[in-house]
Amino acid sequence: MKHLIASFALLITSFLAVAETMTPEDPWEGFNRSIFSFNETVDEYGLKPLAQGYDAITPNFMQKGVSNFFSNLGEIPNTFNNLLQGKWDETASSTSRFLINTTIGLLGLFDVASAMGIEQYNEDFGQTLGYWGVGSGPYLVLPFFGPSTARDASGMVVDYSIYDGMDLYDFNSDEKWIGRGLNAIQTRAKYLSAERMIFGDRYSFLRDVYIQTREGEVKDISSTRDSSALTTPMPAASEGMQDSWGSEGDSWGETDSWGEEL
Repeated sequence: MKHLIASFALLITSFLAVAETMTPEDPWEGFNRSIFSFNETVDEYGLKPLAQGYDAITPNFMQKGVSNFFSNLGEIPNTFNNLLQGKWDETASSTSRFLINTTIGLLGLFDVASAMGIEQYNEDFGQTLGYWGVGSGPYLVLPFFGPSTARDASGMVVDYSIYDGMDLYDFNSDEKWIGRGLNAIQTRAKYLSAERMIFGDRYSFLRDVYIQTREGEVKDISSTRDSSALTTPMPAASEGMQDSWGSEGDSWGETDSWGEEL
Protein backbone atom coordinates (compact mmCIF):
# COMPACT_ATOMS: atom_id res chain seq x y z
CA MET A 1 0.00 0.00 0.00
CA LYS A 2 2.83 2.34 0.89
CA HIS A 3 4.47 1.65 -2.45
CA LEU A 4 1.19 2.39 -4.24
CA ILE A 5 0.79 5.69 -2.40
CA ALA A 6 4.42 6.60 -3.08
CA SER A 7 4.01 5.80 -6.78
CA PHE A 8 0.84 7.87 -6.96
CA ALA A 9 2.54 10.78 -5.20
CA LEU A 10 5.45 10.57 -7.64
CA LEU A 11 3.02 10.58 -10.57
CA ILE A 12 1.25 13.69 -9.25
CA THR A 13 4.58 15.42 -8.62
CA SER A 14 5.75 14.64 -12.16
CA PHE A 15 2.47 15.88 -13.62
CA LEU A 16 2.69 19.15 -11.69
CA ALA A 17 6.30 19.63 -12.75
CA VAL A 18 5.34 19.20 -16.41
CA ALA A 19 2.29 21.46 -16.00
CA GLU A 20 4.49 24.24 -14.59
CA THR A 21 6.67 24.19 -17.70
CA MET A 22 3.76 24.27 -20.15
CA THR A 23 2.58 27.57 -21.58
CA PRO A 24 -1.17 28.29 -21.49
CA GLU A 25 -1.40 28.33 -25.28
CA ASP A 26 0.33 24.93 -25.58
CA PRO A 27 -1.50 22.46 -23.30
CA TRP A 28 -0.79 19.58 -25.73
CA GLU A 29 2.97 20.09 -25.63
CA GLY A 30 3.81 16.41 -25.13
CA PHE A 31 1.83 15.37 -28.20
CA ASN A 32 3.07 18.37 -30.19
CA ARG A 33 6.70 17.60 -29.44
CA SER A 34 6.22 14.03 -30.67
CA ILE A 35 4.78 15.27 -33.98
CA PHE A 36 7.47 17.95 -34.14
CA SER A 37 10.17 15.28 -33.77
CA PHE A 38 8.54 13.25 -36.55
CA ASN A 39 8.42 16.30 -38.84
CA GLU A 40 12.05 17.12 -38.07
CA THR A 41 13.08 13.60 -39.07
CA VAL A 42 11.10 13.81 -42.31
CA ASP A 43 12.68 17.18 -43.03
CA GLU A 44 16.24 16.12 -42.18
CA TYR A 45 16.26 12.99 -44.30
CA GLY A 46 13.77 13.96 -46.99
CA LEU A 47 12.63 17.49 -47.65
CA LYS A 48 15.74 19.43 -46.65
CA PRO A 49 18.19 17.46 -48.85
CA LEU A 50 15.77 17.82 -51.77
CA ALA A 51 15.50 21.56 -51.11
CA GLN A 52 19.28 21.93 -50.91
CA GLY A 53 19.75 20.07 -54.18
CA TYR A 54 16.97 22.09 -55.84
CA ASP A 55 18.50 25.35 -54.64
CA ALA A 56 21.95 24.32 -55.85
CA ILE A 57 21.01 23.32 -59.40
CA THR A 58 18.01 25.53 -60.20
CA PRO A 59 18.77 29.03 -61.53
CA ASN A 60 17.33 31.92 -59.54
CA PHE A 61 15.06 33.04 -62.36
CA MET A 62 13.47 29.58 -62.52
CA GLN A 63 13.01 29.49 -58.75
CA LYS A 64 11.39 32.88 -58.96
CA GLY A 65 9.05 31.71 -61.70
CA VAL A 66 7.95 28.69 -59.66
CA SER A 67 7.41 30.89 -56.62
CA ASN A 68 5.37 33.36 -58.67
CA PHE A 69 3.25 30.58 -60.17
CA PHE A 70 2.14 29.15 -56.83
CA SER A 71 1.76 32.60 -55.30
CA ASN A 72 -0.63 33.45 -58.12
CA LEU A 73 -2.71 30.33 -57.43
CA GLY A 74 -2.99 31.55 -53.85
CA GLU A 75 -4.81 34.68 -54.97
CA ILE A 76 -8.07 32.69 -55.24
CA PRO A 77 -8.27 31.86 -51.51
CA ASN A 78 -6.93 35.35 -50.83
CA THR A 79 -9.89 36.79 -52.72
CA PHE A 80 -12.36 34.47 -51.00
CA ASN A 81 -11.14 35.26 -47.49
CA ASN A 82 -10.77 39.00 -48.05
CA LEU A 83 -14.36 38.98 -49.29
CA LEU A 84 -15.57 37.07 -46.22
CA GLN A 85 -13.87 39.66 -44.02
CA GLY A 86 -15.52 42.54 -45.85
CA LYS A 87 -12.21 43.96 -47.03
CA TRP A 88 -13.38 45.32 -50.35
CA ASP A 89 -10.18 47.04 -51.47
CA GLU A 90 -8.13 43.96 -50.62
CA THR A 91 -10.64 41.76 -52.44
CA ALA A 92 -10.31 43.94 -55.54
CA SER A 93 -6.50 43.80 -55.31
CA SER A 94 -6.43 40.01 -54.99
CA THR A 95 -8.84 39.61 -57.90
CA SER A 96 -6.87 42.02 -60.07
CA ARG A 97 -3.57 40.34 -59.23
CA PHE A 98 -4.91 36.95 -60.27
CA LEU A 99 -6.39 38.18 -63.54
CA ILE A 100 -3.34 40.21 -64.53
CA ASN A 101 -0.71 37.63 -63.57
CA THR A 102 -2.67 34.75 -65.11
CA THR A 103 -3.00 36.53 -68.44
CA ILE A 104 -0.20 39.06 -68.96
CA GLY A 105 2.04 37.20 -66.53
CA LEU A 106 1.74 33.88 -68.40
CA LEU A 107 -0.15 31.80 -65.80
CA GLY A 108 1.58 33.66 -62.99
CA LEU A 109 5.20 32.95 -63.95
CA PHE A 110 5.73 36.73 -64.09
CA ASP A 111 4.54 38.88 -61.20
CA VAL A 112 3.31 41.71 -63.42
CA ALA A 113 0.78 42.90 -60.84
CA SER A 114 3.49 43.75 -58.31
CA ALA A 115 5.43 45.62 -60.98
CA MET A 116 2.22 47.62 -61.57
CA GLY A 117 2.06 48.46 -57.85
CA ILE A 118 -0.92 46.23 -57.01
CA GLU A 119 -0.35 45.06 -53.46
CA GLN A 120 -0.74 41.47 -52.29
CA TYR A 121 -3.00 40.68 -49.31
CA ASN A 122 -2.63 37.08 -48.19
CA GLU A 123 -5.55 35.77 -46.14
CA ASP A 124 -6.62 32.27 -45.16
CA PHE A 125 -9.74 30.92 -43.47
CA GLY A 126 -7.97 30.72 -40.12
CA GLN A 127 -7.44 34.47 -40.31
CA THR A 128 -11.07 34.90 -41.36
CA LEU A 129 -12.23 33.01 -38.28
CA GLY A 130 -9.92 35.14 -36.14
CA TYR A 131 -11.24 38.30 -37.77
CA TRP A 132 -14.76 37.38 -36.67
CA GLY A 133 -13.69 36.73 -33.10
CA VAL A 134 -12.90 33.01 -33.04
CA GLY A 135 -10.04 32.36 -30.64
CA SER A 136 -6.93 30.56 -31.81
CA GLY A 137 -7.37 27.65 -29.43
CA PRO A 138 -4.44 25.46 -28.35
CA TYR A 139 -1.23 25.37 -30.32
CA LEU A 140 -1.10 22.29 -32.54
CA VAL A 141 1.70 20.74 -34.58
CA LEU A 142 0.37 18.89 -37.62
CA PRO A 143 2.17 15.99 -39.30
CA PHE A 144 4.01 17.27 -42.41
CA PHE A 145 2.29 20.70 -42.23
CA GLY A 146 3.97 21.83 -39.02
CA PRO A 147 2.91 24.67 -36.68
CA SER A 148 -0.78 25.50 -36.41
CA THR A 149 -3.55 26.00 -33.86
CA ALA A 150 -6.95 24.37 -33.44
CA ARG A 151 -8.52 27.28 -35.31
CA ASP A 152 -5.93 27.44 -38.07
CA ALA A 153 -6.05 23.68 -38.65
CA SER A 154 -9.82 23.91 -39.14
CA GLY A 155 -9.32 26.83 -41.49
CA MET A 156 -6.75 24.87 -43.46
CA VAL A 157 -9.33 22.15 -44.13
CA VAL A 158 -11.72 24.77 -45.52
CA ASP A 159 -9.04 26.40 -47.68
CA TYR A 160 -8.05 23.07 -49.20
CA SER A 161 -11.67 22.04 -49.67
CA ILE A 162 -12.98 25.14 -51.41
CA TYR A 163 -10.22 25.48 -53.95
CA ASP A 164 -7.59 23.51 -55.79
CA GLY A 165 -6.01 26.10 -58.04
CA MET A 166 -4.37 23.60 -60.36
CA ASP A 167 -7.83 22.54 -61.56
CA LEU A 168 -7.87 25.82 -63.47
CA TYR A 169 -5.11 24.53 -65.74
CA ASP A 170 -6.67 21.11 -66.34
CA PHE A 171 -3.80 19.24 -64.71
CA ASN A 172 -4.22 15.51 -64.27
CA SER A 173 -3.81 13.79 -60.92
CA ASP A 174 -0.11 12.98 -61.37
CA GLU A 175 0.69 16.52 -62.49
CA LYS A 176 -1.09 17.93 -59.44
CA TRP A 177 0.96 15.79 -57.06
CA ILE A 178 4.16 16.77 -58.86
CA GLY A 179 3.12 20.40 -58.54
CA ARG A 180 2.39 20.07 -54.83
CA GLY A 181 5.73 18.37 -54.28
CA LEU A 182 7.58 21.08 -56.20
CA ASN A 183 5.80 23.75 -54.20
CA ALA A 184 6.85 22.09 -50.93
CA ILE A 185 10.48 21.85 -52.05
CA GLN A 186 10.43 25.43 -53.34
CA THR A 187 9.02 26.72 -50.05
CA ARG A 188 11.57 24.77 -48.00
CA ALA A 189 14.43 26.05 -50.13
CA LYS A 190 13.42 29.66 -49.45
CA TYR A 191 14.05 29.25 -45.73
CA LEU A 192 17.28 27.27 -45.67
CA SER A 193 19.27 30.31 -44.53
CA ALA A 194 16.73 31.22 -41.84
CA GLU A 195 17.75 28.19 -39.77
CA ARG A 196 20.86 30.05 -38.65
CA MET A 197 18.67 32.42 -36.65
CA ILE A 198 17.03 29.70 -34.55
CA PHE A 199 18.52 29.47 -31.08
CA GLY A 200 17.73 27.68 -27.84
CA ASP A 201 15.02 25.03 -27.85
CA ARG A 202 14.00 24.69 -31.50
CA TYR A 203 10.44 23.61 -30.69
CA SER A 204 9.75 26.53 -28.33
CA PHE A 205 11.38 29.04 -30.64
CA LEU A 206 9.30 28.06 -33.67
CA ARG A 207 6.12 27.83 -31.59
CA ASP A 208 6.55 31.33 -30.18
CA VAL A 209 7.37 32.79 -33.60
CA TYR A 210 4.31 31.14 -35.14
CA ILE A 211 1.90 32.31 -32.43
CA GLN A 212 3.20 35.88 -32.55
CA THR A 213 3.15 35.97 -36.34
CA ARG A 214 -0.41 34.65 -36.56
CA GLU A 215 -1.62 37.15 -33.99
CA GLY A 216 -0.17 39.94 -36.09
CA GLU A 217 -1.73 38.57 -39.26
CA VAL A 218 -5.19 38.29 -37.74
CA LYS A 219 -4.93 41.85 -36.40
CA ASP A 220 -3.55 43.07 -39.75
CA ILE A 221 -0.41 44.42 -38.16
CA SER A 222 1.31 43.46 -41.41
CA SER A 223 -0.85 43.84 -44.49
CA THR A 224 1.24 41.77 -46.89
CA ARG A 225 2.35 38.23 -46.16
CA ASP A 226 3.56 35.10 -47.92
CA SER A 227 0.96 32.41 -47.33
CA SER A 228 3.31 29.48 -48.32
CA ALA A 229 5.40 30.17 -45.27
CA LEU A 230 4.18 28.62 -41.97
CA THR A 231 6.29 30.58 -39.53
CA THR A 232 7.72 33.75 -41.05
CA PRO A 233 6.09 36.75 -42.73
CA MET A 234 7.69 37.85 -45.99
CA PRO A 235 8.32 41.38 -47.26
CA ALA A 236 5.66 43.14 -49.29
CA ALA A 237 5.48 41.81 -52.81
CA SER A 238 5.98 45.27 -54.26
CA GLU A 239 9.13 46.07 -52.26
CA GLY A 240 12.41 45.94 -54.14
CA MET A 241 10.95 44.29 -57.23
CA GLN A 242 11.97 46.07 -60.40
CA ASP A 243 11.62 42.97 -62.53
CA SER A 244 9.68 39.81 -61.76
CA TRP A 245 12.53 37.77 -63.24
CA GLY A 246 15.49 40.11 -62.75
CA SER A 247 18.21 39.45 -60.20
CA GLU A 248 18.12 42.98 -58.82
CA GLY A 249 14.50 42.74 -57.86
CA ASP A 250 14.59 39.03 -57.06
CA SER A 251 13.17 38.08 -53.69
CA TRP A 252 16.04 35.61 -53.30
CA GLY A 253 18.32 38.58 -52.81
CA GLU A 254 16.09 40.24 -50.24
CA THR A 255 16.16 39.63 -46.52
CA ASP A 256 13.36 37.88 -44.71
CA SER A 257 11.91 38.59 -41.30
CA TRP A 258 14.70 36.59 -39.65
CA GLY A 259 17.11 39.25 -40.89
CA GLU A 260 18.99 36.79 -43.08
CA GLU A 261 19.55 37.00 -46.79
CA LEU A 262 17.52 34.44 -48.70
